Amino acid sequence: MHEAVEHIHKNADLLRQQAQASDEAGRLTEDTVRVLKESGGIRLLQAKDSGGYEEHPNHFFEWVRAVAQYSPSAGWIAGVVGVHPWEVALMDRRLQEEIYGEDPDTWTASPYAPVGRAKKVDGGFVFSTDVPYSTGTDFCEWVILGGIVTDDEGNVGAPPDIRHFVLPRADYEIVEDSWNVMGLSGTGSKNVRIKDQFIPDYRVVEAPKMIEGVYADERRPGQALYRMSFGTTFATAIASGTLGIARGALDVYREYMSKRVSAAGVVAKVDPFQQAALAEAEADWKSAVVLLDHGSDEMYRQAERGEPITTAQRLEFRRDQVRAVQRVLESVDKVYSLAGSAAVWTDKPLERYWRDLRTGGSHICNIYDTAYTSWANYEFNTGGPVNTMH
Repeated sequence: MHEAVEHIHKNADLLRQQAQASDEAGRLTEDTVRVLKESGGIRLLQAKDSGGYEEHPNHFFEWVRAVAQYSPSAGWIAGVVGVHPWEVALMDRRLQEEIYGEDPDTWTASPYAPVGRAKKVDGGFVFSTDVPYSTGTDFCEWVILGGIVTDDEGNVGAPPDIRHFVLPRADYEIVEDSWNVMGLSGTGSKNVRIKDQFIPDYRVVEAPKMIEGVYADERRPGQALYRMSFGTTFATAIASGTLGIARGALDVYREYMSKRVSAAGVVAKVDPFQQAALAEAEADWKSAVVLLDHGSDEMYRQAERGEPITTAQRLEFRRDQVRAVQRVLESVDKVYSLAGSAAVWTDKPLERYWRDLRTGGSHICNIYDTAYTSWANYEFNTGGPVNTMH
């Protein structure tokens, strides 16, 4: 077990204690942020020459699951913010120095949805956006935002020129009171707003080149971690946060089940229906973790050998990842349906974990339709849409 993961487990009680306070504040508590930074987990995918560990990605995914197990909102931030150093390692060296030169623990936010619009000017772009879901943004000093380059009249080309634009904290506004949700409220995933901000060329990357591994060959040749697929790495970070929340949900249910006696006198721990539901959920959770860790390790070993990760592999991995998460969501739902009225009280962790889990399950990386149809369209060469962005 990596020391970053060990640090999280050693601070489990603190993370649990701070979870509700984070939700009520709509952002992580300072103590929670301190634990995450002290663990070093955000630096697991960060390049060594920027002060990171540059570790096998499975150490990172395990760290994300551990954080989410004890504090769902913190785990979600761990997955999203923690995957950004991987992409930054493939950006211009000047930008890497700007972000990490003074403090290798600097956090970077997102999101990647290409909501923004940019116009080309001398030396860079003029960029505007107002985009939601900037997870953990209150504690980040930089942000990576998706956008589309338009012509002078604002028209989008075909295909659209999608890029990732990177800005320092002074160049964008965090919109307060823009995160009002039923679950994962402690992530503080607020809107980010920018109006006609100049961004130099070296702080911009082309999304297709990032996704297809062009920057890895150009900027990190021979480094296996950065030859991994952007789409599968980011999606597995999201899946890991989701699975970590599910682990926490099953933990609190097991504790509840061990003591529960219903009004009708049914002892939960010997009730065959609850026993069967929990057994299925535990098996589905373990299977999901094994499946994703195995697939990630296979691609990493392939990258070590210098072999390209194919589109077919990426789509198959996404198919399996989505199905694994969906099975866990379904089995946790089944367990919680047997919990009785105690599962709906807001002062009990059962209810909070379920809300957080279902909120995380709604992320595009966990949704099955695009992943399944993209795999099938590619597999059978139907000519239908194939989405390799996530």
